[in-house]
Formats: sequence, C-alpha cells, structure tokens
Amino acid sequence: MGGAARAAFRLHRALVVAGEESTLRVERKYSDDWRVVSSAPTSGGLVQARLKLLSNRVMQLQKSDNLTIHSASAFFSSGLDREINLADSQVVNLHWVCSNMLSIEDIGRIRKPIVWTMHDMWPFCGAEHYADDAPGARFESGYSRTNRPIGNSGLDIDRWAWSRKRKAWRKPMHIVAPSRWLAECARRSVLMCDWPISVIPNPLNTQIYRPHSKPFSRKTLNLPEDKRLIAFGAIGGGSDPRKGFDMLLSAMRQVSESIANIACVIFGQSKPKDVPDIGTSIYWMGHLNDDISLALLYSAVDVMVVPSRQENLPQSGTEAQACGCPVVAFNCTGLPDVVKHRKTGYLAEAYSNTDLAAGIEWVLEDNERHLALSKTARERAARLWSPEVVVSEYMKVYQDAIRGL
Repeated sequence: MGGAARAAFRLHRALVVAGEESTLRVERKYSDDWRVVSSAPTSGGLVQARLKLLSNRVMQLQKSDNLTIHSASAFFSSGLDREINLADSQVVNLHWVCSNMLSIEDIGRIRKPIVWTMHDMWPFCGAEHYADDAPGARFESGYSRTNRPIGNSGLDIDRWAWSRKRKAWRKPMHIVAPSRWLAECARRSVLMCDWPISVIPNPLNTQIYRPHSKPFSRKTLNLPEDKRLIAFGAIGGGSDPRKGFDMLLSAMRQVSESIANIACVIFGQSKPKDVPDIGTSIYWMGHLNDDISLALLYSAVDVMVVPSRQENLPQSGTEAQACGCPVVAFNCTGLPDVVKHRKTGYLAEAYSNTDLAAGIEWVLEDNERHLALSKTARERAARLWSPEVVVSEYMKVYQDAIRGL
C-alpha cells in the first residue's frame, strides 16, 4: 500500500511482462500475483508487532520540528537477509524496506549485488524520510553533534541511525533515483557520494493509464458535466507540511474568485467532518484503489494539482499526464521531472500561492491551449514512462551490478 509499494509492484510486473524472472517480497500481500511473496507468515506475527511498537517508542525519544515520517527503528534483524543470500536470484532490488522489514545491519549483510530504488531520502539520511536539502544539510556534511537542527531535542536518533548506516554499508550499492533532484541529493551525501547513481523513472502502464472519453468518465464517476474540474489528493495530507495543502487551499480561494463554474474533485479521502472552505463545491471520491477508476478520474477532470514542497516523482502527476490531464505543481525538487512547463502543465514559482493559482487559471482559461497541453502530456508520458522504456534502463543497471561495475 502506498506510492513506493505501487511503484515497486509496477516495476515487478513490467519485468515479468518483458520475460524476466522477478519475485517481489512484501511485508503484506494484497495482489493475487503468485510471484509476490509475503513476509507476514514468518515476520508479521506477535513478535514482529512488539518489535514495531518498541521501535516506535524509541523514535519518540527524539523531539524534532521535522514532522515527516522517521524510521530509525530498523535495528532489529528480521532474518530476511539470510533468505536473500540463500535464494538463487542474481541481483536484489531494494525499494522501501523500513518498518523492520530489513534492519540497517541486515542490508549490510546481503552478499548479492544490490540495486536500491530510492522512493524518498531515507537511504542517505538519518531516520528522517525527507530532510532539508539546502547546502550544508546534515546528509551532506555528516550527522555530527554540532550540526543538529535548532528545535531538536532528546536523543539524536537521526545521528544514531546515520552512524549505523555508515558502519554497516561498506560495499557500494547501485542507486536508482526516479528524479534528478533525488539523485543529486544522493550524490551530495556523505554516504553515497562515491556510489553509482542512475536516474530512472517509475514505470507506468500507459495502456491502462490513457485518455478516456471525458463525458463517459464523468458520467461513470457521477461528476458534473458542465463544470471545469480541478483535482488533487487527500486533504488529509495536511498533517504533513511537505504536501503543501495549506498553500493549495489559499490558491483555490483565489481561483474560485477569478474563474466561474469550477469545482474540486478530491480523491484518497472521504468527506471529513470539517470541510475546508475553498470558495467552491467539492466532490469527495474516497479511496480509489484500482487503476481503472484512477484512469477514469484523471480523464474526467481538467487539471491535476500537486502542491508539494518536496516530492520525488509523484505518481499522481505521471498518471494524470498519461491520461491527458495537465498538471500544475511547484518548480522544485522532483516536480520538474514530471511537468514540462507550459508544455504539459504549469510549474509555479516555488511556494507561491499566487503563482500556483495563476498556473491553474492558465491551464483552464483557453480551450485550445488545454487541448494542446493534454496531447503533449500524453505523448511525453508514453515516451518516458512506458514499462518497456523503463525496464530497458533497469536491465542495464542490473547487468552492471552483477558484473561488479
């Protein structure tokens, strides 16, 4: 469940379709793919639950102003490293391995060639999954006693986790970053500056994620046919400042004053008790867990907004464009890899509510422009993110890892 898991599963399926032998090990299995193996029978029981609880309590010993998820907890061995070493696989592709799936030391004990697809900053940071990426960041200079951020107190769990990584990971791994921004952060880091790093986007089945008839999509999803529809992910993301929903709400109030006959479509969440006032009506779609429903939603709306302050390569952005839906986002971190400014959407000045609103208005105000944006977005998605394109790049990295390059 979640973006990293979806990306890993999509890569696994793309490899299988390409004729490669791939097995995906997960903590909990939701698909009926027999090649997906769950760790739950051996590591998902009472002992594992208690270890997770203990890990969470240890994390509470650090007080931090960084409200994003922290995973310093991987200090209990799951034993999965022994299974990996005994398996007949030629290469191991790690994805999101926290929550005690693999401890930091477990990863260091894997004897097979490792390719690690990063879905956030955790692999080269301390315990935090996203961190300040300004020059002189802790991951760039090393986690010392003297460079702890102001506002942090208690045990420095970030420094402890980083120190364990530096000690356990002696042999370089092949790193894959879905965005140029994340790759550059890894290259700046003390941990990975000398490791081979490649930029390969997450694959997307562009035969499933493709444009559908807008009237049909709206009728199927019970959305109004006579409004300009603006979509974005769950407002519940407001608990994470990184997602930028505070800026989105401000931008939407501006748009509602300048463009008539618009409405918002929110997916990933049902209608909350306290509905925010954004100056226009909201359609709550709840959780859409299957690809077909998501493709219909992207086809039904006129623009997708991704207002994040930090993102790797958000799949809501790639999925939307594959369906011919322009995307508006900030010109920061990994988002320029998703949106081609004024070609497939609009990249607003970073963290400007006013320019975010201007971008939404720019996409919606001209029908001919909107058609051109939709067409280019679809063409670019098929060219960059189709499974066969991405698998070819991964196979090169796998072969280099096996050869020890």
